[in-house]
Amino acid sequence: MAKKNAFYAQSGGVTAVINASACGVIEAARASKKIGKVYAGNNGIIGALREELIDVSKETRSTISALKHTPSGAFGSCRYKLKSLEENRAEYERLIEVFKAHNIGYFFYNGGGDSADTCLKISQLSEKMGYPIQAIHVPKTVDNDLPFTDCCPGFGSVAKYVAVSTKEASMDVASMCESSTKVFILEVMGRHAGWIAAAGALAKEQEDDAPHIILFPEIAFNKEKFLRKVKQTVKKNGYCVIVASEGAQYKDGTFLADAGTTDAFGHKQLGGVAPTLASMVKDELGYKYHWALADYLQRAGRHIASATDVEQAYAVGRRAVELAEASHNAVMVTIERGKGKKYSWSVGQAPLDKVANVEKMMPRSYITRDGFGVTEAGRAYLQPLIQGEDYPPYKNGIPQYARLKKVLVERKLKKRFKV
Repeated sequence: MAKKNAFYAQSGGVTAVINASACGVIEAARASKKIGKVYAGNNGIIGALREELIDVSKETRSTISALKHTPSGAFGSCRYKLKSLEENRAEYERLIEVFKAHNIGYFFYNGGGDSADTCLKISQLSEKMGYPIQAIHVPKTVDNDLPFTDCCPGFGSVAKYVAVSTKEASMDVASMCESSTKVFILEVMGRHAGWIAAAGALAKEQEDDAPHIILFPEIAFNKEKFLRKVKQTVKKNGYCVIVASEGAQYKDGTFLADAGTTDAFGHKQLGGVAPTLASMVKDELGYKYHWALADYLQRAGRHIASATDVEQAYAVGRRAVELAEASHNAVMVTIERGKGKKYSWSVGQAPLDKVANVEKMMPRSYITRDGFGVTEAGRAYLQPLIQGEDYPPYKNGIPQYARLKKVLVERKLKKRFKV
């Protein structure tokens, strides 16, 4: 009986280490005695629907190895959520058609909460439709909001970027505050969970160090309390540094920066909490300010990636293939924290029907009583995840990253599918 081939795809917002997971999947699949060829979706699940499958065998071993130190989504990612079978049966029929045509029996989907849901649906519905697919979810999200896993690959590196940026920017502001800027606001990602904003606290080594205020989605924003804290901090230190999650919201759930539109997944588009806060500071307190959006820089910063994060991202990719070889299905690879005082971790698994559509928020015990900082328990959780440096190779002062050929396999289906 011919070996079944594997399909790997990247989903959602990319990270500094998602390609390390791709490297883990591909290297393990190439060495597998059960898996035939490895295909990758050109631009995620859209590549499967369009029958645009990248033949990974056309990439050299050294190029695949270089993925481990390459940021972004090397095979192309997408924000595309499959509807339910009742809403759009044609999508699932098309996927099964493509998988059948290319003898694909293994599906490795590398993404966050929405891709976990997609992975589960494909596993369940492919069986109902007479062509069972072993679907394994490879976790990835800078938001760190997937349940059952201690942390999510991608988070450790963005946490390191935010902590370092907060420290460096705060030194700049401190040096100029006597006659210039007194308030600096760094806006970071995090729609519903404040993990990334919390990472800014790792810049604080002494009591009066920045950041002085962190705004979490989990803590209702109170304008008067916020402005009072800013004023007190400037009076005491001469300046105030704020790390604000894009998902900061009022008590009624309204985002400070609701842009009034939604994305492909139905999520509200957030229009910039930093300038909103800056306007408050200027109008109410009159302080000179500067603000910055970490935006794509925070999740693309491979030059400052956490070595721990890189190792974990690669490990979950390899583990996904091992689980498939052991006949597991509809599971997500997890990272499990050891119980000793010295940080350690291992890989495990969790059922996708428990993972899909569940978000893990910051525990209240990780946030200080006043709602503006991180407790020692929170720091103890965060600190190990940013440990170690894993620099990419440099040439002429610029990091050298993998460049894929991305050779598409020959189409086998006459019908084209419009996405």
